[in-house]
Amino acid sequence: MMPKRTKKNKPLTGQALLAKVSTLSDLTREEKAKACGYFTFAKDSTERINVMAFLNAVLDAEGMDLGAKGKSNGKLGGRKLTFRTSVQSNGNLLVGSAYTKKMELQPGDEFEIALGRKHIHLKLMAEED
Repeated sequence: MMPKRTKKNKPLTGQALLAKVSTLSDLTREEKAKACGYFTFAKDSTERINVMAFLNAVLDAEGMDLGAKGKSNGKLGGRKLTFRTSVQSNGNLLVGSAYTKKMELQPGDEFEIALGRKHIHLKLMAEED
């Protein structure tokens, strides 16, 4: 009989998950899911591996959304990522939340702006300790 787990495991997500998965190429999906923390113990102490949650986390980390989160009246809402934008009437350029989520940016992250002749380069500033 397996001992009961007292500490809840925290599965890997985002870039940490992708990095771990890339080192486990010789394992099965179930073994990869377990190695990345996608398992629980039932009341009878049997181990349950949650492969579906693992696969969904990998898709999320890769920036793929196969769900219908923006569903409204049976239609998918929202724009597709095109990596193009245009200047708004007030002169602003808008970078949508889909892009900042893909880059795993957080509120308050700061950027250095470098202007070229026909381009704008944004460089994420390193956090100061």
